[in-house]
Amino acid sequence: MSPLIELEGLNVEFGHGRRRTTAVAGVSLSLSAGECLALVGESGSGKSVTARTLVGLTAPGAAVRAERFLVEGRDAAAFSEREWRRVRGRTVGLVLQDALSALDPLRRVGAEVGEPLLAHRVLPKAEVPARVEELLRDVGVPEPAERARQYPHQLSGGLRQRALIASALAAGPRVLVADEPTTALDVTVQAQVLDLLGELKAEGTALLLISHDLAVVARLADRIAVMKDGRIVESGPAERVLGAPEHPYTRMLLAAAPDPSRPAPSPAAVDEDDEEKGRLLTARGLVKRYRTPDGGLREAVADVSFGLAPGETLGIVGESGSGKSTTAQLVTGMLAPDAGEVLLDGRPWSALPERERRPARPAVQLVHQDPLASFDPRFTVRRILAEALAVAGVARGSERRERAVELLTQVGLGEQHLERRPRGLSGGQRQRVAIARALATGPRLLVCDEPVSALDVSVQAQVLELLARLRAELGLAMLFISHDLAVVRQVSDRVLVMKDGRAVEYGPAERVFRSPEHPYTRQLLAAVPRLPARISAA
Repeated sequence: MSPLIELEGLNVEFGHGRRRTTAVAGVSLSLSAGECLALVGESGSGKSVTARTLVGLTAPGAAVRAERFLVEGRDAAAFSEREWRRVRGRTVGLVLQDALSALDPLRRVGAEVGEPLLAHRVLPKAEVPARVEELLRDVGVPEPAERARQYPHQLSGGLRQRALIASALAAGPRVLVADEPTTALDVTVQAQVLDLLGELKAEGTALLLISHDLAVVARLADRIAVMKDGRIVESGPAERVLGAPEHPYTRMLLAAAPDPSRPAPSPAAVDEDDEEKGRLLTARGLVKRYRTPDGGLREAVADVSFGLAPGETLGIVGESGSGKSTTAQLVTGMLAPDAGEVLLDGRPWSALPERERRPARPAVQLVHQDPLASFDPRFTVRRILAEALAVAGVARGSERRERAVELLTQVGLGEQHLERRPRGLSGGQRQRVAIARALATGPRLLVCDEPVSALDVSVQAQVLELLARLRAELGLAMLFISHDLAVVRQVSDRVLVMKDGRAVEYGPAERVFRSPEHPYTRQLLAAVPRLPARISAA
């Protein structure tokens, strides 16, 4: 059987004249029905550019050359834009990593998922709503009829990603190009999506899977191609590449992958009783309700309590919609609880009016999941840090610059980054700037909401090491929110497990991971994808 995709000697360049940049150099690959090829590598390695080329979506002005580029035996290099539109969605489906930018903010989710069905005339218009609900249900979206009526901004990050996957699958493409399709998903939904992709593969769909999560790759891939600086440096059967990697870069990626069975030693000595004496932060019976589209009330957080000591890290885990991020917003004072309270140093925090809370705000800082969305794209790094330093009382320009350089050095960057703007930084560099901004006010508590979920494994390892070092040097307490249980185990002293807005398990990290008491915690741990045992032990 002929491959569905044949690509030889792909080169992609951006820019003009002497300023041209080579993004992909000499890449060759093929993909047959019922096969999964995984592309792995760090940010900037050329993975996503290769993926977009396969659906004719390279940026305007890009120079694309290939010795051979066939889609179902047709010369794709000669496709017009009209021909590509017939191919996208029907022959080759694409799942992008950033669902918020990929989904139209002005259209309901149901219209987004149903568009390929109408565009390719897969079903009569009257049958589309029922098929949309079925597709949403297949990718793990709860209450699919209600979600179909909502807009993208009304869904959590995980739900948006699932809707995007449903849209890509709607027209039944023979090839699915999935660019980090499970990055924003919690482990149980990730397992559902991986099961779904596995079923599609078994039914004959060809998968090109792009991921920095090597455990996900190990679960699905038949072959793996490792990319670095636009080139494939190693390729072969998945078992061989993961079990006996030949290239030093591949070995580095495997060494950096977090492992839920291999926790890092925790430097904090934590008092495990429930005494509130000496706590930095105490949450008592927190409740937060939201109005639903039908006019009812939904409890996003329901009677959640925990404590956090100076220098301690509390990990909060749970599925999308479990209330993790809402809890973080209650802790930081961005939301007011409908019941319960948050105490800072034993004194009221959540109950204070904003004008009374403001003087204490520098002590509690938030590190967002997506720093690019939290920065003004017009600002340089210098100005981003200057705003935070002004809040900290650093008034003079020369003093601000000196302090900004100190902060960048503290997070592993340098003075040369001061005049760069967010889009001129890599994902890891942006996250370091976000941490530097949070440190500018001299905080005692960092609330980290999915701070490494979008980073490849080597940069993720660097950021986690940075947070551990800052905690040890500055005595910072951290509330660390993540759907990645391997990461949570690596950084946390205690763990709070949330489901449907409630805390179902709370205790020392080692106890929770080794001897979970609640069935839901056991379900989460069982769903974590793992590298083969021989790799985990290496």
